[in-house]
Amino acid sequence: MKPRKIAIGADHKGFKLKEEIKKKLSSEGHEVTDLGGFSEDSVDYPEFACKVGKTVADGKVDFGIAICWSGTGMTIAANKVHGVRAALCTNADMARLAREHNNANVLTLGSRYITPEVAELIVQTWLSTEFAGGRHERRVEKIRQIEEKGGCQ
Repeated sequence: MKPRKIAIGADHKGFKLKEEIKKKLSSEGHEVTDLGGFSEDSVDYPEFACKVGKTVADGKVDFGIAICWSGTGMTIAANKVHGVRAALCTNADMARLAREHNNANVLTLGSRYITPEVAELIVQTWLSTEFAGGRHERRVEKIRQIEEKGGCQ
C-alpha cells in the first residue's frame, strides 16, 4: 500500500485509540496530521469532526479518521462538511464496502465498540481498498448533487 496523507482527530473518549492508530500509521510510512484532541480532558466531538472533514475536503490530505465513544457523533458532524463522505465502520467488511462502493473519504470509529486490534484491521482494510467506480460512481455523483442542492428536496 502506498503511503497516504491522513488527518486524524478524536474527542476525549477516542483519544487513546487515536494515539494507537496514529503510531501504527506513522510506523507504516503514512504522513499523519493530528488535529487533536490531545488528552483525555473532556472536549466536544463536533470540533474535531469538522477539523478532520475540512482538512480532507480542502485536499490537504488523502483521507481522514475521526474517533469518539460511539463513532456516531463524529459521523454526523463530519458529514456536514461539504465534500465529505464519512462512514462509521465496526468491522473490516464495512470498511471495504465504504471505500469500494461509497468512496468514503473519512473513516469514523467508536472506541467503545472495537478493540485496538479490530481498529487496526478496519483502518488497514479501508486504506488498501480502492473505489470501484462503475455503477457506484453514478450513486456517489447523486450524493454530490444532493449536497450541491443543500440537501434532499
